[in-house]
Amino acid sequence: MTTYDLIISGGTVATASDTYTSDIGVRDGRIVALGHNLGEATRTIDATGMLVLPGGIDAHCHIEQESSTKIMTADDFYSGSASAAFGGNTTFIPFAAQHRGQSLRDVVKIAHSRAGPKSVIDYAFHLIISDPTEQVLGQELPALIKDGYCSFKVYMTYEMLKIDDRQMLDVLSVARRHGAITMVHAENNDIINWLSERLLNGGYVAPKFHAVSHNAIAESEAARRAIDLARLADAKLLIVHVSAPQAANAILNARNQGLEIYGETCPQYLFLTADDLDKNGMEGAKFCCSPPPRDKAGQDAIWLGLSNGTFQVFSSDHAPYRYDETGKFNAGPNPSFKKIANGVPGIETRMPLLFSEGVGRGRLTLNQFVALTSTNAAKIYGLHPRKGTIAIGSDADLAIWDPNWKRTISQEMLHDNMDYTPYEGMQITGWPRTVISRGRVIVDNETLLAEKGSGQFLERQAGAEGAPLDASALLSPARNFAADLL
Repeated sequence: MTTYDLIISGGTVATASDTYTSDIGVRDGRIVALGHNLGEATRTIDATGMLVLPGGIDAHCHIEQESSTKIMTADDFYSGSASAAFGGNTTFIPFAAQHRGQSLRDVVKIAHSRAGPKSVIDYAFHLIISDPTEQVLGQELPALIKDGYCSFKVYMTYEMLKIDDRQMLDVLSVARRHGAITMVHAENNDIINWLSERLLNGGYVAPKFHAVSHNAIAESEAARRAIDLARLADAKLLIVHVSAPQAANAILNARNQGLEIYGETCPQYLFLTADDLDKNGMEGAKFCCSPPPRDKAGQDAIWLGLSNGTFQVFSSDHAPYRYDETGKFNAGPNPSFKKIANGVPGIETRMPLLFSEGVGRGRLTLNQFVALTSTNAAKIYGLHPRKGTIAIGSDADLAIWDPNWKRTISQEMLHDNMDYTPYEGMQITGWPRTVISRGRVIVDNETLLAEKGSGQFLERQAGAEGAPLDASALLSPARNFAADLL
């Protein structure tokens, strides 16, 4: 009789495409059998009445990362990965962020030095490119893509991070040539600054004016422009943390035209609104993030985008800045909205929130939930089928969910290094009881069982490489958009 290291028995298995009852046999960290009456195992976990899902992949989080204004996030790779694990995640992809003047190689070395000794779950890195010099574009970036760093983020706003349209075309061109994908923070910097100046000059400095200055038009214009730049370069593009219905529509329109444009959204755009920034005193600072939460109609539009294929990825954009002088109030105790550190935490609550309010309320199917929180990110970012699914040969990354577990979110129950959660007091139904990474039980009975540094770095596979574009290619009849753009 076959012996396994681990059998998960009696659960309802769900992937992005199928839901069925099966036992899962695990050996040497991989799934090696699916079926019934598999035989003996060193350990058996009874998952009767539970859902067995692929471990979550949080593909957008800021862990032990220094901002362009020199503020370090509150979570290091130990607290950040532990918090992620308690929320059902077995992989995350934080950023190795380049600041101007830095070598990308040095940035990657720093990220590894921080993650390797601490992370309890598997990890990869997106690059952030803020200084696309000839050396970076011609040598460092192509070499890093070949080494498995096949996704990178650029900014259209923030003075110390933003790149212009010509630089963005250069980055997109390198990505296309080497099979990588570019992520973009799409907000029009000039619109934000124009509005901010007028607000500040008028004495409108409270946190709520952060949402006013980041008007939805700033996001929708930048999203449309980014899509057109990607279309000109014939490059894959993913627009991150989408909050505005108009930006969502631009993504859906691009996808309906057959373009390789992807969309991501986050919990803050489903569960928060601009009214949260208008709480008493400086409490609204807790909800300042970019783009900001919109209104109730905006929430409804983002929910629709999750169900109709506008968005492929649901990430936390975990940006943990504490409600003190180390984070939100780094610029002083009563800063203007322009000086409040941007970002909200949410790495542990990402999947439970979407499960409870999406699957639990019939807005999403269970299979859509799996796709949005795990499978699609694995496919887009070069981790599938090793990650993001339950299949023979895949890593045994599993989250055993109790669909009936009722919990009230509070900061005290979470495992990050924050001093608040924007979802305080929310009633949630459904949470993972047991989390398994490469066959190792890392969370069980509300206890962390993984050791510091036990997570592994994941080298990813870039997609098919493309030829450099030249004038004749742009004028080809097959590229029928060229006449509109040239």
